[in-house]
This record gives sequence, C-alpha cells and structure tokens, in this order.
Amino acid sequence: MDPSPSLTRPKSEPATVQDVARLAGVSPATVSRILTGSARVAEDKRRAVEAAIQKLKFRPNLSARGLRSGSTHTIGVLTQELESPYFANAVKGVDEGLTGSGYTPIVVPGHWNPDEESERVALLTARKVDALIVLGGRLGDARLAELAQQLPVAIIGRRTDAAGVFSFSQDQVEGARLATAHLIALGHRRIAHIAGPSNQVDGQERKEGFMLAHRQAGLSVDPALIVEGDFMETGGIAAMETLLGAGHGFTAVFCANDQSLWGAKLVLHRRGMRVPEDLSLVGFDDLPQSKYMTPPVTAVRQHTFAMGLAAAWALLNALGREMDEPAPTVPAIQLEVRETTGPCHEPA
Repeated sequence: MDPSPSLTRPKSEPATVQDVARLAGVSPATVSRILTGSARVAEDKRRAVEAAIQKLKFRPNLSARGLRSGSTHTIGVLTQELESPYFANAVKGVDEGLTGSGYTPIVVPGHWNPDEESERVALLTARKVDALIVLGGRLGDARLAELAQQLPVAIIGRRTDAAGVFSFSQDQVEGARLATAHLIALGHRRIAHIAGPSNQVDGQERKEGFMLAHRQAGLSVDPALIVEGDFMETGGIAAMETLLGAGHGFTAVFCANDQSLWGAKLVLHRRGMRVPEDLSLVGFDDLPQSKYMTPPVTAVRQHTFAMGLAAAWALLNALGREMDEPAPTVPAIQLEVRETTGPCHEPA
C-alpha cells in the first residue's frame, strides 16, 4: 500500500490541490471548483473538501490561479484618509463582508485629490483587481461609469448617477435636519453651525439640513453663527475659537461631523465651559469613539460599517459568487441622543 501523502510529503513542503482531493475522496477538479466558486458542488463533497483543507492547512496559490482564470481574488478599495475613523469603519465593513470569500481588499488613500484618486485607481486596475470600492472622494460620475464598464464598482457615502455603479449612501440633509430639530425641540434658538468644507457635497447638504430645520420651525438663522470647518479636529478647534471670539451669543452647536465636535469640545474644556450645561453639542457620523467620550456624544448615526458590508456583498454577487445570505440592509440615518445635549436655560 502506498504511504499516505501527508506522511511522505516533507513538512516544509505545502499541501497541494491533489493532496486535498485525495484526503477528501474527490477529484482535483472538484476541489478547484469549490475554491473558485465556479460551479455548484454537492454539500457533502464541499464539507469533505473544507475539512481536508483545514487538516492539511492548505493555502491556495492565488497568483497561479489568477493567471489561469484571469482573477486575482482582490478587491481594490480607494479610501480618502487612512487615519480617518469614518473611512476606517467603512473599510472594516468591507473587510468583514469579504471574510471567507477568498477575496482580499487592497486599500489605498486618495486624500480628496482627484488627480491622486485617478492615479491610485490606475494602480489598482494595473494590479488586475477584480472589483473596485470607492469611499467618498471626488472622482467624477463619468469616470466612475467608465470604470464600471471594465469591472464591478461600488461607491460608499456618496450618491452617483454613474451607470452600472452600486451606490450606498445616506440622506445627509435629513440627518442634519434631525440634529438641528433636536436642539430646537430642547428650546435652543441661537444655534451655531461648524460646517463642513463648502466644496464637498456632504458639507453642503448638512448645512442645507441645518437651514431646513430652522425654516420648518419658523426660525431665522444668524449667518454670523455659521463657521466653515474642514471635517478635522483641528478645524473644529479653530471654528469654535472663532465663534467664541466673535462675541455672538449662542447656546448650542451643530457640528458637521464628530471629529469637528471633538475639537470644539476641547476648546470648551480648556475654557472651563460645561457640556451640555453651558453649551449643547451635536455631531454627525456617530463614530465608535463618540459614545465613550465624557460626556457621551449626541450624534447623527451614519451606518458606514453596514454600507461596507453591503458594498462587499454587491460586488461578490456581481463577480458571480454564490451568496449564502441575502443582501445586507443599510438602516436609515438616525439621531442617537446621549449626554452632550440638554435644555436651553436662556430665555428665548
């Protein structure tokens, strides 16, 4: 009797498809079909192959398989800032959505620069990624549509009319309206707004929601209480210093994102001002850190992780992978009320 291949193969030599096939009692072709997901395979055979893979600690040669099949089993992810908690949460969703699929994400930053974004997309397509996910950014719809003719493309956190692109976004105007209406319901009438960059659509739409809530309540907005930030903590610091230094009275601030709020809150702390007793604050994004701050932050929740999951599912489905679960749902944007907002104590 021939000795078992697991006994004759040197420990330093990795297992092969043939080894897995012999241990599972199937053909090498069946193992390959299970690895690539290229055809339906009986469940008992699938379980046997998966058990053999685990026992032999088999790792498929993705490079060789890619040369044969034209697939590299990689998904390109164009983010904007690697250190941003907002984008990191979406990438985390993508990564979890790809778990167990055989596909690996390759993440590169674009830094909100259209030229750099185009350069990074070219880099990803040159590496023959099988699909592309874009987080925000400034690539035009025409470019996205052009890319979608070459490979499956999904975009997260931004609406697009680009043909063939899977789009996952949330209603920025409604989120900002909810945040501002919450402050108005608490009795606040002099509400400042640390806005996002005026050249970014989400900044524009959140400002629009701020204005809309005032109109719906029959209130006017003092333009002096709107200061543009940059969606970063440093921008929140500068904007709050500007608001306080101008001497215009206000009792609450709607910050265009959580990071701006973190910076603004630091200014208040250094000045000995209490939140929410002296000033109420509302953020936007509801980043994971916000619920653990002192006090926990009231914020509009964007479901970035869920959008990452949904984008991964859509692309795997477009690539022909048989999906065991239905498409993930992305909940509507919502306001999470915590402890940085309270009643206005000043007369209207």
